[in-house]
Amino acid sequence: MTHADANGSRTALVVVAHHRTDSLTAHIARRTTRQLEAAGYRIDLLDLHAEGFDPRMTVADQPDWNDREKVYSPEVEDHMRRILNADIVVAAFPIYWAAPPALLKGWIDRVWNYGFAYGRSKPRLAGKRMLWLGLAGAAEDDAIIAFIQTALEGQLNMGIAYYCGFSHSQVGILPDAEERPQRLDAEGKLHIGEAVMGAEREAQYTALERRAADLVEEFLTVDRVPA
Repeated sequence: MTHADANGSRTALVVVAHHRTDSLTAHIARRTTRQLEAAGYRIDLLDLHAEGFDPRMTVADQPDWNDREKVYSPEVEDHMRRILNADIVVAAFPIYWAAPPALLKGWIDRVWNYGFAYGRSKPRLAGKRMLWLGLAGAAEDDAIIAFIQTALEGQLNMGIAYYCGFSHSQVGILPDAEERPQRLDAEGKLHIGEAVMGAEREAQYTALERRAADLVEEFLTVDRVPA
């Protein structure tokens, strides 16, 4: 189920959870935004750091289990409206310790709140679709990538998106995000290689960009399947 604006286009909320605008995460978010625009989506870009979002829970935004209709802080209420107005939500973020960064997790804690994202027999977010694009420093052939994929699918798909009524949620891992390859050996020792330079580095990031684009296209293909 989707809704369209007055011009007939659908809306994609693109959430960027990184503290630097020159980061690879921000770069992938910009490329994803252009890809979504080309697919006919109107973009609402939510750069959490640039907009000054504080991920720490506040008294104003603490759930009130006795009041499902609680009005939260103006900032959080605004973010709730932006989510409601979106047909799809795409989050781009670095992976820290096999988990999303505090900036993204705190956004979910404060905004995806009781009475809004959950706590109703018919979820207000029902029918929306979610894509999580996580950039990992580990090399693609590192065994930890499979662990990260499983861990994030459990947390983000099952623990958050489906719990909040999303009809589809997909986690895409983008490994090799660091210029110096990182791998764990069988004894758990971290090995950091020499920095990738020149043509090899360009090829590495081109492959990462291509994988991100493929993940978005795969996600949009699911989005085009009739309900």
